[in-house]
Amino acid sequence: MRIHEILSILLFLSLTGCSTPSPAADEHDSDEDLWSPEYMVENFKNVGGTEISPDGEWIAFTVSESRTEGEKSDYLTHIHLVKTDGSRQFQLTRGDDSSGNPQWSPDGEYIAFTSTRGGDGNQIWVIRPTGGEAWKLTNAEGSVSNFEWSPDGNEIAFLMSDPPTDEDRRRQQEREDVNVVDEDFNYAHLYTVDFDGFQEDPADDQRLTEGEFHIGSYDWSPDGETIVFDHQPTPRANDWPETNISTVPSDSGAVEELIDLGGSDSSPLYSPDGDYLAFTTDKGDPRWPGYEVIKVKDLSDGSMTELGETHDDEPNIQEWSADGQYIYYQELHDTSIDLFAMPVDGGDYHQVTEGNGRFTGSSLSDDNSVLAAIHQDFDKAPDVIVSDVDNFDPERLTNINEDYEKYPMAHAEVIEYESTDGFTIEAPLIYPLDYEEGEEYPVILHVHGGPTGVYGESYSAAPGVYPLQKFAAEGYFVLRPNFRGSGGYGKDFRFANLSDWGFGDLEDMKAGLDYLIDQGKVDEDRQAIMGWSYGGLMSAFAVTQTDRFQASMMGAGVSNLISMTGTADIDGFLPDYFESEFWENYDRWTRHSAIYHIEEVETPTLVLHPEEDVRVPPTQGDEFYTALKRRGVPTKMVTYPRQPHGIQEPKFTIDAAERQLDWLEKYINGYDEDDYPSE
Repeated sequence: MRIHEILSILLFLSLTGCSTPSPAADEHDSDEDLWSPEYMVENFKNVGGTEISPDGEWIAFTVSESRTEGEKSDYLTHIHLVKTDGSRQFQLTRGDDSSGNPQWSPDGEYIAFTSTRGGDGNQIWVIRPTGGEAWKLTNAEGSVSNFEWSPDGNEIAFLMSDPPTDEDRRRQQEREDVNVVDEDFNYAHLYTVDFDGFQEDPADDQRLTEGEFHIGSYDWSPDGETIVFDHQPTPRANDWPETNISTVPSDSGAVEELIDLGGSDSSPLYSPDGDYLAFTTDKGDPRWPGYEVIKVKDLSDGSMTELGETHDDEPNIQEWSADGQYIYYQELHDTSIDLFAMPVDGGDYHQVTEGNGRFTGSSLSDDNSVLAAIHQDFDKAPDVIVSDVDNFDPERLTNINEDYEKYPMAHAEVIEYESTDGFTIEAPLIYPLDYEEGEEYPVILHVHGGPTGVYGESYSAAPGVYPLQKFAAEGYFVLRPNFRGSGGYGKDFRFANLSDWGFGDLEDMKAGLDYLIDQGKVDEDRQAIMGWSYGGLMSAFAVTQTDRFQASMMGAGVSNLISMTGTADIDGFLPDYFESEFWENYDRWTRHSAIYHIEEVETPTLVLHPEEDVRVPPTQGDEFYTALKRRGVPTKMVTYPRQPHGIQEPKFTIDAAERQLDWLEKYINGYDEDDYPSE
């Protein structure tokens, strides 16, 4: 999966605000804990994707809660059920080990899920939806990843990375476990396990594939005799451009290649009659910014048909319609995420989900009459909705966070403004909680990652490294622009920042700040910039190009494009975006690297970086921090043990949020140095 697919699935619709600014300060709680990072992390419950039962009567979903007591700093996830008529709702799984990825059996009698309960890695467990004890289905050597029921419900296929061999264990024990770079990979391969509903002990699994290739997504044929799958040469994140599609008999046998169009061909799905195969492809031109179309292969004669254009040129296909006439897919849609249906016989797509906010984690009943999804909006926490597919009118079935919103919420809306080069930019805008028209407030420019990420109408009181409602409660505007290069607006917009990082896109961001200043909302002498990943890169690069910011907060950001390319797990990413290898065009690469303009920086900069980050190695933060320190620019660097590219432990989330709030208080609101908390 490409980096933009991992980072992009964020956000949403509505070009006008739908609520009024919040009441003045004397009308609400003035406690310093108002939307504190600690309160948000410890009290918010996150609702995961839906899995509707085959008959459309029940919806399984997950709820995750943080655990921060004592030595714990993690999240506990369990499966819940709600009836589609809203009459019943209950928690299905319990215990100290998380349970997730619920899938109904084809007959609706069972729910399979994955869990680490038992202490022997992630395994498949099964439970009846009416409750009772779950039982363990697999006892695989390694940890099971994604799985899928066979059409008749008698088997489950799953992926598992190669477990360590006896020789691997010997080498480790005898301290001979050297690592040869780009060799000795642990590949993910296909397995199956039988299911009959009566076994008391885990069943033996059967391995279907082996060899030097790494499997991603897969699908059973309707007759259950074949499994189709996509695969790339190695598990390396950089090898997705060589993804092909092959098949294997479900009872074992030879792997046969089915599709190789020269680039990335992925996400294969059989039609209900088994005569056709849908998949996505870049048509032999793999590029990191992303471009894909839906194709359908006739399995009888081998011919292929390219279906119609989609809104963002990046469809994530989900399933065929029951009658084989449509392919349902999810896609970024400006500032929204929606479900669409693409006709197989030609013609334009039609939009299934409509309205403000984002619709994710969708699932359809077997006859496609009922849709379940997770919906959220600026002022609505993620919850389960249900609707008829043909007449979309969502009903909210859950209210998981009904006890969470004890504080008033700041107003949020999507604004639109003009930038340079004729670009129209959309940007979610969070207002100060006590906003009064005519007053000027400080502003934080919040830059998203990717750079093909996108900001939209997500729930603005969700916890995270960037606690939006806390910033609002402290009196800040938060501007979150979807600058050129962002997802959600089609291929041309997404490709518009090739070889131009930090210049055209920075102009898009500055234009949004100027728009707010011209409206008299923002104090031009109190501006800050922050962001993670690409947002961290921009937080470093922007302060080399302008002195308009009084504070910068660089999260897991890139400071040196050249050293980044030689140390990250995606060595083809930057050469693709900058249309050259660095040794072919040193001037271009250094021009867009913050470290080569370090002499221009005067802005106090906080550097935050995970210690186990292989996407943007922590040395990127080290370079910028060390140079700022040697130049005498106010700076501080904080690193987070065990964390990959994003912070995963809730205690560290709280810490990062609080440190940024302190940085803003010191350098935007400018209180006395003696009052600043000691480290």
